[in-house]
Amino acid sequence: MVRYALIGYGKVAHVHAKALKEAKDSTLVAVWGRNKDKADLFAQEWDILAFTDMQKMITEAHVDAVVITTPHPAHKGNALAALKGGVHVLVEKPMALTVADCQEMIDCARQEKKKLAVISQRRWLPSTQRIHKAIADGKLGKAMIGQVTMLGWRDKEYYESDPWRGKWDKEGGGVLINQAPHQLDLLHWFLGPVKEVYAQWDNINHPYIEVEDTVVGTVRFESGAIASILVSNSQKPGIFAKVHVHGSNAFSAGVQTDGGAMFIAGRSGVVEPPYNDLWTIEGEQDMLEVWKREDTAFFKTIDPVGHFFRLQLEDFTQAILNNTTPISSGEEGMETVKIIEGMYVSGRTGVPVRY
Repeated sequence: MVRYALIGYGKVAHVHAKALKEAKDSTLVAVWGRNKDKADLFAQEWDILAFTDMQKMITEAHVDAVVITTPHPAHKGNALAALKGGVHVLVEKPMALTVADCQEMIDCARQEKKKLAVISQRRWLPSTQRIHKAIADGKLGKAMIGQVTMLGWRDKEYYESDPWRGKWDKEGGGVLINQAPHQLDLLHWFLGPVKEVYAQWDNINHPYIEVEDTVVGTVRFESGAIASILVSNSQKPGIFAKVHVHGSNAFSAGVQTDGGAMFIAGRSGVVEPPYNDLWTIEGEQDMLEVWKREDTAFFKTIDPVGHFFRLQLEDFTQAILNNTTPISSGEEGMETVKIIEGMYVSGRTGVPVRY
């Protein structure tokens, strides 16, 4: 059994606590946080131990691995402390605020000989796995064009629900760094490492926050593939999030990862099942309706939030037990941050960012 602790006790920490309680070969034993009262309350709810000293928690609770659920600007510091404390680290998205921070985390994990991975649970959706396999099997020829379109909504109540939301120094950004990472992760999972990024961004209809609510950009990948990105929190009550890929052989595949109002940890559930909404691969076009029926039926049999978190936690646990590379490794998490950081820098400077 891998003994886990949670770093942070906010809304998403409860999702991870439930998933860890249900995941095989793992057990949740402790939680760490700076506020003793909040840590104690969280620990009582989940029948675990509470600590305000991370190293003391690692030692006294015999912790093997931690899941970091704190706000984004704290990810790097918490990860480095945990890695140097002798435990494996699974960190919530985004991995960190900058590529340099991500590299520092990766270097530390290598030095300490510990696993490092980033939460990207949508990689375990049946619909996204079909696309990844189709690309690997050459059914698109070479994946050459990508599209991410995320049209969501966040209201004033959401931004007031936590004091760190909507501020550059506490959240690190807006829709790009908080809501879009899952779709950006799928984009480079399909198309490969990032080479160049260009973007424009703005705040369209959220005057009560400092950060952007809409971003438009392009990405060039090392493979030669190119992609367009439109992500926004300005469409009430939320429309959809989609990732599409088009191949050199003129065939296409796509997924609607989210429909309607988007999932918000602690406030809402997953409204619509994810499904393949585009599939023109010759001989397989008729599978779209079959897969949609199958995925919709499957969606009704699971906890659509916790199920895919659990699958990723189990992957990370097996990587620890068998000394393998987790599917969403630190290196993979850094590719997402390349897109995010590149878009912010490009939007400020007006020029492309190359890696």
